[in-house]
Amino acid sequence: MKILMVCLGNICRSPLAEGILQDKADKAGLKWTVDSAGTAGYHIGETPHHLSQKVAKLNGIDISKQKGRKFRKEDILFYDKIYVMDNSNYNDVKHICGNNWQEEKVDLLLNELYPGEDRDVPDPWYGGEEGFHVVFQMIDRACDNIVSKYSLDA
Repeated sequence: MKILMVCLGNICRSPLAEGILQDKADKAGLKWTVDSAGTAGYHIGETPHHLSQKVAKLNGIDISKQKGRKFRKEDILFYDKIYVMDNSNYNDVKHICGNNWQEEKVDLLLNELYPGEDRDVPDPWYGGEEGFHVVFQMIDRACDNIVSKYSLDA
C-alpha cells in the first residue's frame, strides 16, 4: 500500500500525517509506504515546521528527516490512496492531475472519521502551538481508522 498525504505547503499538516500513519503502519507490521507533498511549492526541500516536529516528537514520532516537495500529476498514478487535508487541497490536486485524475483514489482525510462530511483539517500555520496539538489529535484518530480499514487488505 502506498499512501500520499497532501496539504498546501507540505510543512505543517501533511508531514504530521505522513509521520503518524507511517508510525502506525510500522507498529502494525504493515509494509506501507507513506509520503507527503504540498500543492504549492513554498517549502520545497525544507524540513517540517518546528512546531509540527515538536508536537510529533512529544508523541514519540520523529519527522525531522522529512523534506517538503510539491505534488506532481504523476503522483496519482503511483499512489494507491491520496488523502488531502482540506477542500482547497482537493481542488488543487484535481487541477494538477488534469487528465490523470482518478476520483476514487483521492479523499479528505477527515472523511475517515466523519464519512461524507468533507471536513477540513485546519491549518495550524497561522496560530500558536495549541493548534498543532489539536491537528495532531485529529490526524492521529483518522490514521487509526485508515490502519483498521486497510490492514485487512495487507
